[in-house]
Amino acid sequence: MLAAAHDLVDFSPALRLALLAVVVALLPLSWWWLRHGGVDRRARAAALTALTMFLTFDLVVFGSFTRLTDSGLGCPDWPGCYGQASPFGAAGDIHAAETALPSGPVTQTKAWIEMIHRYLAMTVGVLILVLAAAAWFDRRRGTASPVSPWWPTATLAWVVVQGLFGKYTVTLKLYPAIVTLHLLGGLLLLVLLAAQHVTFRPRPLAAAVPLRRLLALAALLLLVQVTLGGWVSTNYAVLACSDFPRCNGDLWPTMDFGAGFAVLRPLGKDSGGGFLAFEALVAIHMAHRLFALAAVAALLALSLGLWRAGGTTNRRFAAGIAALTLAQVATGLSNIVLDWPIGAALLHAAGAAALVLLLAFLGMRMRQALQPAVAPGPLTAAA
Repeated sequence: MLAAAHDLVDFSPALRLALLAVVVALLPLSWWWLRHGGVDRRARAAALTALTMFLTFDLVVFGSFTRLTDSGLGCPDWPGCYGQASPFGAAGDIHAAETALPSGPVTQTKAWIEMIHRYLAMTVGVLILVLAAAAWFDRRRGTASPVSPWWPTATLAWVVVQGLFGKYTVTLKLYPAIVTLHLLGGLLLLVLLAAQHVTFRPRPLAAAVPLRRLLALAALLLLVQVTLGGWVSTNYAVLACSDFPRCNGDLWPTMDFGAGFAVLRPLGKDSGGGFLAFEALVAIHMAHRLFALAAVAALLALSLGLWRAGGTTNRRFAAGIAALTLAQVATGLSNIVLDWPIGAALLHAAGAAALVLLLAFLGMRMRQALQPAVAPGPLTAAA
């Protein structure tokens, strides 16, 4: 009711938010320039890409925190908060909403969590804009670069798409399909930045055909598992099964896969508009649990294959993949047996993002080994 006094999508604070994003982005940009301003342009671009990738990882994890704390509607409009650039300006509206419904979805804390997530997203967008502008500036000057300017441009375009997903997450009231796509879009953004960083710092890693195929299979299964995990989270189905290895006392509980995996439906509703049955939530939970067997097996097989291939780099990747996979199993189980503690849930989300990033690095380095060597062009040290 309180939000009805405002437009659902209020663009009035957009300029103030954009200016705020630029100011906030100046902090990491200043640090980057002070640390890398004296090196050649390629090294600077690689460092800025790495910094942007780090902040994007933080953004993905903080997005999970926003969802886990039920703060996705902490500000019920977009891109601002009750038409303001921050919860400070919206304090009266937030207080009124919190007074009417103390448990949320709008509270002071949740509003700040939601807006910090947006501020971080806009900061990442500014950094990617700088990467794209610098790449086209280098192209115009004729400065050799291993990364085509179309890479950061495509990344910038995807940031815009992510912004739209963020908008519809709010305006469509946490529509599960949109929220899941928003999660997957954040991971795609990580992969795009990882590909650019590896291209700036080429370190080819030769691998036999069977190992490359195993990587492709593991990556595909991980993508499906992450999608299922996002579907569990966005439908709040983590606690649909209260024990392990059984589910509510049964090895094969009653499940409604049709209702659970009907994609085009609002949160908590089935495709017919009624309330989503508990059996549908159980189906969502069990699908993620069962598919984990295939994903974990493929990831551990990839780790074993890399270890057997020998070499320091292969074995480092093998150890990283195995450690992250086992940590995912541990945090996933703790979500069930410990009644979904936020710390474990956040580590589970971060671990999934780290696995995606690690496989992206591995795949790009294997791909580099298949490409013919190209002599590096001249580097320009001047800014």
